[in-house]
Amino acid sequence: MIELRHLRTLMALKESGSLAGAAKKRFVTQSALSHQIKELETRINSSIFIRKSKPLSFTQEGTRLLNLAEEILPKVMVTESDLKKGLDGEAQSLKLGIECHSCFRWLMPVTEAFKQIAPDGRIDLSSRHLFDSLNALALGELDIVLTSDPVPGHALAYQHLFDFEVKLVVSNEHPLAKQPFIKPEQLAKQTLITYPVPLQHLDIYKHFLEPAGVEVGEQKQCDLTAMLLQRIACNDGVAALPSWSINEGHGLNLSSVKLGSEGLKRPLFAAYRLNTSNTHLIQKWLTLVAAEGLKLQRLSQKHQSLLECA
Repeated sequence: MIELRHLRTLMALKESGSLAGAAKKRFVTQSALSHQIKELETRINSSIFIRKSKPLSFTQEGTRLLNLAEEILPKVMVTESDLKKGLDGEAQSLKLGIECHSCFRWLMPVTEAFKQIAPDGRIDLSSRHLFDSLNALALGELDIVLTSDPVPGHALAYQHLFDFEVKLVVSNEHPLAKQPFIKPEQLAKQTLITYPVPLQHLDIYKHFLEPAGVEVGEQKQCDLTAMLLQRIACNDGVAALPSWSINEGHGLNLSSVKLGSEGLKRPLFAAYRLNTSNTHLIQKWLTLVAAEGLKLQRLSQKHQSLLECA
């Protein structure tokens, strides 16, 4: 029989893209993970993924099992949480802090889905503590924080939700549009269009430019994703955006290029207090966020395929 541990291993393989990464996510040795995969392949009499493929590529049988995992595991997580807490969980609101301007759009359908499984629950979105959200969480002013940069030292739990990629977005006419990937020095003195966030808080600066000692040119700020993408299409500058923002530019005169040969991959974590009394409600919410993250990844892959075909 196919077991939940097999499905969780498949999800870890997809999210990490390697056996080593999947083993780390599942808190087992790589040897134990390989044994588990071999066991599953023996049971279904087929390979799950193509060996030595980069990036890791699933077979048709593996893809079918992966689709099953994406359908079943979120439901299992919600049910387990319900049973641990009791089906009549108390009505509460969750104050959610977000360290990401572009997350609001894809969080809206999650909020709607949350109303279906927790009719008495309420999500209050806030960016008021944008650059001090983890301290606000520790002080009880927030219940959950979505962040890519965990900070040790707080009495907080960090739950990995999903990974995403930040890419450089340029006009199709821009000299960098046809590059296989971008080197930090290629962005020296380039005009950077960003959300209204200080440069030192941007992923492209913290994890790509600053380590290489590269300074960009002018920073132009823009509140709305649609306006930001239009300005890039008009060659007003370049931007580094997560996949869900890039997806909104479909139909515009835009190209997206990897930052570095391996791409700039970032994790998204949910932080919450270890001693909180509303863990039940938090886990319901986070299950939906993780499921939405998988949808975003599939949409991004489809969008990238369309760009490559074009």
